Amino acid sequence: MLSTFPTLLPFLLFAFVASITPGPTNILVLSNSARFGVAAAVPIIFGACASAAILVLLVGTGAGSTLTAWPVLQTVMQWVGVGWLSYLAWQIFSTPAEAISTQTREGRLGMWGAASLQWINPKTWMMALAVVSVFAEGGEQRGLRVALLSLVFFLVSLPCLGAWAMLGAGSSRWLRTPRAMQRFNRCMALLLLGSTWISVWI
Repeated sequence: MLSTFPTLLPFLLFAFVASITPGPTNILVLSNSARFGVAAAVPIIFGACASAAILVLLVGTGAGSTLTAWPVLQTVMQWVGVGWLSYLAWQIFSTPAEAISTQTREGRLGMWGAASLQWINPKTWMMALAVVSVFAEGGEQRGLRVALLSLVFFLVSLPCLGAWAMLGAGSSRWLRTPRAMQRFNRCMALLLLGSTWISVWI
């Protein structure tokens, strides 16, 4: 495999770093697992990972050329994403103070919400473009390599986001009072808002 696909090992490292480092999706996974449990974070993890992997596949087949050819489209997608994430941050911040044992289903992100987040995030598209241009290489087997990159990215990102879910679930032991839960929600909201707006300026 490595003799015919020498960029696979470097890509594994890239996929790990891209998936494990903090970002809006990681923070949403952490927040939802802390508030609602690991089971509630599973659809978010699957939706985000599957969506990002599908984007890699689509970009590898040429779908990403439209995004690079239309800078205005990138800008529109970016601000739609910023607006939506800011709204999610406000929802988390303004959640009434409740002990974790009384948390309801209201406010969960869900699989489709996490998946759509990837589709309106131009940085995810740019990541997919970088993956394809750097790691797919050319030649007759390019299509197969792109499909393999997509699958590998999915398989690597699953446990990475799963680790964030476990971290969130582990933190729930300190969230047994309404005041502690409110502080946690507000901290997560500010982190989400910060990671969202920082992406606009870098």
